[in-house]
Amino acid sequence: KEGALTAGGGGDGGRAGVSQRLSGVKPSFKPGAGLGGGPRLRVPPSEAEEEGREEVQAAWAKLLAADPPAEVLAAAGKEYRRLLRSSDQSPNYGVGVTYLETLADIPWRRCSADLQRKEGKNETIPRSLDPPVSSAPFPSLASVRAQLDADHAGLDRVKSRIVEYVAVATLRGWDARAPILCLAGPPGVGKTSLARSVSLALRRPLARLALGGVRDEAEIRGHRRTYVGALPGRVVQSLRRAQVRDPVLLLDEVDKMGRDARGDPAAALLEVLDPEQNSAFVDAYVALPLDLSRVLFVATANRLDDIPAPLLDRMEVVHLPGNTLAEKKVIARRHLLPRVLREHGLPENALVMDDEALDFLVQGYTREA
Repeated sequence: KEGALTAGGGGDGGRAGVSQRLSGVKPSFKPGAGLGGGPRLRVPPSEAEEEGREEVQAAWAKLLAADPPAEVLAAAGKEYRRLLRSSDQSPNYGVGVTYLETLADIPWRRCSADLQRKEGKNETIPRSLDPPVSSAPFPSLASVRAQLDADHAGLDRVKSRIVEYVAVATLRGWDARAPILCLAGPPGVGKTSLARSVSLALRRPLARLALGGVRDEAEIRGHRRTYVGALPGRVVQSLRRAQVRDPVLLLDEVDKMGRDARGDPAAALLEVLDPEQNSAFVDAYVALPLDLSRVLFVATANRLDDIPAPLLDRMEVVHLPGNTLAEKKVIARRHLLPRVLREHGLPENALVMDDEALDFLVQGYTREA
């Protein structure tokens, strides 16, 4: 060997000669083929890889059944093809699967009318963007008012406003623009329970957003997927739970939001509650436009002074004054006493309370409302 190197010229020249001779040597096998030019060796996919692939395909099939807009389908298809090429051991594989499942869970087309047709006929709902009114007629004005009166005494102004919306929606159809109401009043007058009655009267699911103490605007808009443990905002999560694109969304305690270095959630709500913008609301996690124009927003607040002026300007404020003595007595006899008896497993006739005792309770223990 030492002689061979010397024959090549020694030193750097010898090493150059060896390199030239080695460069002329051709490998006896092809890349990707077996030894000796045999067939390529294929490693069968593991059971975990097969399960991961099935999970991705199931999420994609669910997304196709949701019939999203073309823009959403294009972005999801790009992510789907990337996941099929990736290994389930990739750091971003789980992030991509979660994102695809989130897109599949969002009700891009499904309305509350579809749920009513499904419950009434027990059949598969055809995919449609604008279901006709005749397929699931709006509740009558009399039934809406009867439902609201049965659940609450008084509150005539807000009841009349809901009946007006139902009247317009009956003429316009299910795509009528819903109002953005703000129920303002002292604690105990029935603001939160009124939103529940509205959802029952309109036959729509109710989704509640507790905003008291929220200080991070990402709670509303969501986090970008580049962050570890990123999630969509509470608005998108509420739509996923409601499973329809036109629920009654309760923004509870909207006057008790805070702000700090992480942002101002009240500013993030401006886009959500603006009728000119919420038809293309973009969550930071989803990063695709989402139509919120059919959502019936009902906000509750105790003090309007604590709500920023731009946000307050986007809502239709309905003041709920404290109940009168007569209204409190009706509420106690019609709702509170029967509920307390049911909670204790007693029949309705187990307790008899005269007007004098009821007046004492109302005047001594319900001052705040």
